[in-house]
Amino acid sequence: MSVTVEELESKARELSSRDRGELISRLIASLEGEPEGAPEEIAATWDAEVARRVEQMEAGRTVWFPAEQVREETRAIIDSHRK
Repeated sequence: MSVTVEELESKARELSSRDRGELISRLIASLEGEPEGAPEEIAATWDAEVARRVEQMEAGRTVWFPAEQVREETRAIIDSHRK
């Protein structure tokens, strides 16, 4: 017997927030594979990326959007795909 995506989603929504997060992490890893490099290398790469982004923001080379606007636009996109 095959389980549908809708059935899986319904069951996943019954999980706690923590368990849903763990499930999401495992599913993403199954698509992307395990990260390459040691945890320290990955952390150093992210530190450099954060520093680069902060420098871009402080130099005024980024565009800022209010969080509420981003949430509303994201929700509208999600809702439009559910119909």
